[in-house]
Amino acid sequence: MSLPENGAPWPPPHLSSLYREITVNDAWYSGDRRRLAEVYRTERQRRSDGRRRLWARHRTADRTKGDDGRLHIPLAGDIASASAELLFAEPFTFTVADTGTQGRLEDIAEAGGLANTLLEAAEVGAALGGTFLRVTWDSELAARPLITVMHPDKALPEFSYGTLRAVTFWRELPGSDDDTVWRHLERHERGRIVHALYQGTSDRIGTRVPLTEHPDTAGLVDSLDAEGDTITTGVDALTAAYVPNALPNRRHRGSPFGRSDYDAPLHDLMDALDETWSSWLRDIRLARARLIVPDAYLRDHGPGRGASFDDDREIWAALSIPPTEGAGITLSQFAIRVAEHQTTSDAIVRQAVQSAGYSPATFGMDDQGAVTATEVKARMRRSMTTREKKSRYWAPALADILHVALMLDRHLFTPSLVVERPRVAFGDGVSEDPTSVAQTLSLLTQAQAASVDTRVRILHPDWDDDAVRAEVDRILVETGAAVPDPMQAGALA
Repeated sequence: MSLPENGAPWPPPHLSSLYREITVNDAWYSGDRRRLAEVYRTERQRRSDGRRRLWARHRTADRTKGDDGRLHIPLAGDIASASAELLFAEPFTFTVADTGTQGRLEDIAEAGGLANTLLEAAEVGAALGGTFLRVTWDSELAARPLITVMHPDKALPEFSYGTLRAVTFWRELPGSDDDTVWRHLERHERGRIVHALYQGTSDRIGTRVPLTEHPDTAGLVDSLDAEGDTITTGVDALTAAYVPNALPNRRHRGSPFGRSDYDAPLHDLMDALDETWSSWLRDIRLARARLIVPDAYLRDHGPGRGASFDDDREIWAALSIPPTEGAGITLSQFAIRVAEHQTTSDAIVRQAVQSAGYSPATFGMDDQGAVTATEVKARMRRSMTTREKKSRYWAPALADILHVALMLDRHLFTPSLVVERPRVAFGDGVSEDPTSVAQTLSLLTQAQAASVDTRVRILHPDWDDDAVRAEVDRILVETGAAVPDPMQAGALA
């Protein structure tokens, strides 16, 4: 698939169902009540129990106050955020053999805030099913390659045997309205990037026009090759990578597109959670203390001005109420079903996060106070398993995009750079308690069950062989356990 033909439907029909699913997941991820209501008013979907979804119903409360009585709990956002934190809250490492390349790679990552970029990418991927990483550059902005995140609902990927072969990113430009929509398309192919500007409508790509027709794309003209729409990257590689959140895609078996954490599916559970909390808050509103008083207790403000009751008044004038009537002030206050609502909402959250692949402990449930890292891992086993699965999708894509960044850096900024494909390793999801590690190492030393080399590797699992050997040598020298090698001594004699 190349750039779209003039007048073609937009988005492309073969991706329309995927885009619709992303739109629903994005509405839940956003936490925006208006977007949820808009999605479900359009979709007219019903829950598995046959009821119309909470956000597909018409407003029933007092419209004059702007309150429709519905409450939204942002569980979807919490799930996506937890997924990203499990992957990238702890530092990950990337290593190459050449020390100069290692230093340059670390400079690129630190200056570009790569850790924060990956947190964003992982959160978007968990919510929308996958994410794209793109390498670009702007020599006036920074003398290094730039790694950015591209969202899947603004991308048209092309796969071959499950591998990304090309991708077209697009965006709507300022100045678009209901009648005219300006779209900038940026197509990444192996060795080049093609830019195009289209003037169309909301459902049609429209006509391709020169890049100079819009101020947001006019600045690209000076960077284009003789073809007039292409930038040659100078590297024989694709300057983009796709990271699926998880596979297979249960709705589209055999598809290379990843599935969202919400595609368990969780939409019914999240809708039920909102309904439970809305009912809970309704109980609270209805249970406000109210006083019911006879008409005689009200102070008349005159014709057309109504009447009122002064609940601070201590002395009342004689009231014309028969002594046998028994009419007086009545307190009305309903019970609030706290336990029932709390139990229901906890059960829904627990089932939702488990269906998404996480342990309830990840979301603060079953909190038992201070525990060791080993106990935390046991309680979070399901989350840790999901993290390991997702890291296997991230590792090759990260290595590829960092490799391309190094190739671009050598071509554009650092000609002497030795380019290597980095090795990516993810940090421990739960940091071990230093006291617990120290006790373990002490017991191993007393039992003479582990060498100095093994103990150093337990304490520093992220160190390479050279760093471990250097630390072992320092320990042996400091403890006086270092002795000359007898084989070397015999050879010298």
